[in-house]
Amino acid sequence: MNRHPHPLLHVENLRVWFPVKGRLALVRRVPAAYVQAVDGVSLTAHSGDIIGVVGESGCGKSTLARAIVRLETPTAGSISVSGRDIAAMSGKELRRIRPLIQMIFQDPYASLNPRMTVFDAVAEPIRVHRRMTGRALSSEVFALMDKVGLASRFVRKYPHEFSGGQRQRIAIARALALQPQLLVADEPVSALDVSVQAQIINLLAALQQEFDMTMIFISHDLGVVRHIARRVFVMYLGRIVETGPAAEVFDAPAHPYTQTLLQAIPIPDPEQERSRVHVVPKGEPPSPINPPSGCRFHPRCPKAQPSCSLNDPALERLDEVREVACPFVRRV
Repeated sequence: MNRHPHPLLHVENLRVWFPVKGRLALVRRVPAAYVQAVDGVSLTAHSGDIIGVVGESGCGKSTLARAIVRLETPTAGSISVSGRDIAAMSGKELRRIRPLIQMIFQDPYASLNPRMTVFDAVAEPIRVHRRMTGRALSSEVFALMDKVGLASRFVRKYPHEFSGGQRQRIAIARALALQPQLLVADEPVSALDVSVQAQIINLLAALQQEFDMTMIFISHDLGVVRHIARRVFVMYLGRIVETGPAAEVFDAPAHPYTQTLLQAIPIPDPEQERSRVHVVPKGEPPSPINPPSGCRFHPRCPKAQPSCSLNDPALERLDEVREVACPFVRRV
């Protein structure tokens, strides 16, 4: 696998805030508040990396994914792809960069046009961006169908004629049609049966290696992320609280939030499960409209100290390969 000295993707202090309209907005034409979906996220991915992003529902994972592929406009910060900042791009400039970045969505049925056959869905980006027509176009579509494990005889069918797993394979074929350098997979297996999830995960891993793509894999299923990702970013309420190699983060989590996430995973052995001590976070996740002062996890943290409500911890190096946003974690 080729690794380049400069990162393919570099996200720096990214913010995506959504205005909340209220009476003040009607009178003064200013938002009453903001949903701070992503608030100061930084991450880096080199060519060929598989990055996992994990966290509870509502922590900002999907908004981060949509911002990276520019389906959401960043409020602040930068998103560099191959050294070019796409955060401020628009129009023709953004359209030229889009073939480099593709996305697989959570619900394959919602992401496929029900009025288009499989052939048209996969062929459309090839026609538009690669200017391919005729037999060359057909051959490319059939080759992509073969790559994702679907027979070419299915190309004239419509999305509703397929199962959820087959529809996700079609969505993967469409994402690969433009030969992207960066593939963002947002909960790509959460809407599928458990029996099908492993097939899709293994397919994505094989295609990532074959095409040497960089992949951002977003999921709330820690077991899935541990299987596929090489490096993990743990998100809580719009921010990264811990990052490091997947094996080290899962085997020895440092941040209290990461620890509670991992403790929520059941152990198959009933004896071990019964003897395990569970540390349950207090209360419900706070609203991203009005996040807590200081550390955002402190109202629920079982290890919180009085200073946690005052000081907002930044990511700091825990060791040579890991970073954590908690001042009470022992560092080397």
